[in-house]
Amino acid sequence: MKKYIIKIILYIIAAFFCLPILFVVVGSFMSENELLANLSPILSGNDGYVQWQLLPIQPSLQSYIKLLFDSPEYFNTFWNSVIMTIGTVTGQMLIGIPASWSFAQYDFKGKNLLLFVYIVLMILPFQVLMLSEYIMLKNLNLLDTFFSIILPGMFSTFPVFIMYNFFSQLPKSLIESARLDGAGEFKILIHIGIPCSMSGIFAAVILQFIEYWNIIEQPMIFIQKKAYWPMSLAIPNIKTENIGLALAASVLMMLPSILIFIFGKKYLEQGIAATGLKGE
Repeated sequence: MKKYIIKIILYIIAAFFCLPILFVVVGSFMSENELLANLSPILSGNDGYVQWQLLPIQPSLQSYIKLLFDSPEYFNTFWNSVIMTIGTVTGQMLIGIPASWSFAQYDFKGKNLLLFVYIVLMILPFQVLMLSEYIMLKNLNLLDTFFSIILPGMFSTFPVFIMYNFFSQLPKSLIESARLDGAGEFKILIHIGIPCSMSGIFAAVILQFIEYWNIIEQPMIFIQKKAYWPMSLAIPNIKTENIGLALAASVLMMLPSILIFIFGKKYLEQGIAATGLKGE
């Protein structure tokens, strides 16, 4: 009985946290007149309370049609998000896999100190590093370019931390056997390290994809040209009279993150489990 009560409570809490998503999805299918009527206290400053239904009274695809067929700038912001996200995550894997493999498999002077620095950098918020990153990007003439987001993101320490836990769990005997058979270090990484730790790599990719797909602070600081804005920065700047357009764009923006989370849930669970076991 106690187990069922706990489940019911958890379902209620989960439903409560899903209300904002439901609000956005339902609103995206409302007609313009219905949206204006429901949100008039906010949009026009009138007295009263916002009204909202669980289902639209006048269902309409007007917002999606306007977004997909009459708003070419939407596709520009969409591809900007794709370029920034894919470029950053790819760079993180190219740098993070060798770095985490080195931490996990090799002993060298200053290793523990360097790993400690990595962990400290991982927990520092963006605001702490914002000024130094801005000065560096300005001196490199990379402001208002995709590289102002991709370059700093490539050196994120969080993927290294995730993959390090997986690489460090590989049996030492397996690595030594490969070396005795004449395999080089690069070959061991490619044929043993990466295949045996794909769960950790996928977990890092999924988490970083979701983070950089929804990134907003870095573009807000480093990118002033609207031609380079990602969706996460463009949607909040849609004017209030186009509230339906903003809701439809929000729904389409959520889809990639939701889909990659659903298909990668297994890898995320394995990644969390690995970091937890390592901590013990």
